[in-house]
Amino acid sequence: MKNSYPQFKSIQIRNVRHWQTGDLTELLIAGGKFVPELTGQAELVLDGQGLTALPGLIDAHVHLRDPGFEYREDIITGTRAAAHGGFTAIAPMPNTNPVADTVPIIRYMIDKAATAGFCRVLPIGAATKKQEGQELSEIGLMTEAGAVAFSDDGVPIASAGMMRKAMEYAAFFDRVIISHCEDPELAKDGVCNEGIVSTEMGLKGIPSIAEDIMIDRETRIAEYLGCHVHIAHVSTAGGVECVRAAKARGVKVTAETCPHYFTLTEEAIRGFNTLAKVNPPLRTESDRLAIIAGLQDGTLDIIATDHAPHHTDEKDCEFSLANNGLIGLETCFPLVYTRLVEPGHLSLADAVSKLTANPARLLKQPKPGLEVGLAADLTLVDLEETVTYDAASSLSKARNTPFQGFELRGFPQLTIMAGNITWDSGRLTK
Repeated sequence: MKNSYPQFKSIQIRNVRHWQTGDLTELLIAGGKFVPELTGQAELVLDGQGLTALPGLIDAHVHLRDPGFEYREDIITGTRAAAHGGFTAIAPMPNTNPVADTVPIIRYMIDKAATAGFCRVLPIGAATKKQEGQELSEIGLMTEAGAVAFSDDGVPIASAGMMRKAMEYAAFFDRVIISHCEDPELAKDGVCNEGIVSTEMGLKGIPSIAEDIMIDRETRIAEYLGCHVHIAHVSTAGGVECVRAAKARGVKVTAETCPHYFTLTEEAIRGFNTLAKVNPPLRTESDRLAIIAGLQDGTLDIIATDHAPHHTDEKDCEFSLANNGLIGLETCFPLVYTRLVEPGHLSLADAVSKLTANPARLLKQPKPGLEVGLAADLTLVDLEETVTYDAASSLSKARNTPFQGFELRGFPQLTIMAGNITWDSGRLTK
């Protein structure tokens, strides 16, 4: 399947609100870029109806399952879902089959996404071969092929010595290691946060220190080497404090969190709700508040989705056997807007930066924005209408979300990548 939306050489979008100023403005697009003026009449003229124009969103942490697990998701359905959520670039983790640790797989991902035309794919290559933590992968060759960062994703690099080598080698090629921080021994066999809820439900828990200890290790290694390290999906108050302290010492560390960590707590798994089973697990209310505080003060630089699609059978089973993960591309911005911006935790400008400029910087991508001369990547979102989220509307193959029935604002109505329409609700073009 390819992007079948009509494409236009030039587009004029009137009556949209700029995300930074709130002022009504006009956007002109030609040759895939924002331009100061058009030569003649635009091929497509749209009334933006007062919708808010944002730069195209960038997700620094997704799972596309392709190659190898296409029954869950594939690059086409994943990038369609991304466009539906307002994203114009996403970075898939390497836990595919075979693992994304060679040039052919990196090129396969990039080329398949480019052919489909819904969203750019920026592959994250495996830091070690087969994600086994024993031997470095071909970081240099994969960088040349288009890999934007390296990670062993959900298989933490247990050896500090191997992590040191990975950081040093990635830095040589101006790339960053993204670390899933979890001590394997402390987390072994755990299926949820260790605490009152796990005890009451009779489930083996994962202690918060499993995350905190590894975050401290990674930042200490980065500090010693003078290398940049990026901490994936921070979920604990202790983890936020580790990153905050490291930044205060001058360590080159960035960190991300996800909407479920500032929206939900471990209470969501009651009733053995496998849709809320994720890794790292949902934590306590104090952790949730610490995540929000970390976003507010800049300790947490990026909001990523950790989009992790699964087949229904992999979630509709005993809690301890269910796979970890939730789909997040299409609910990300609405959750950010409704749960962070509207309550006043973040300004719209700060929230958008954590979804655009900051991930672009991490992944070595061009500056995003709506200024003349930049690539015409944008999404128009409705900040006024309240929508009851229905997972049946998802363009992903999967439906594993705990956000069914949530009332949210900020859903995209139109997404454009490099001047081409990639998602259209029909509201502006009918």
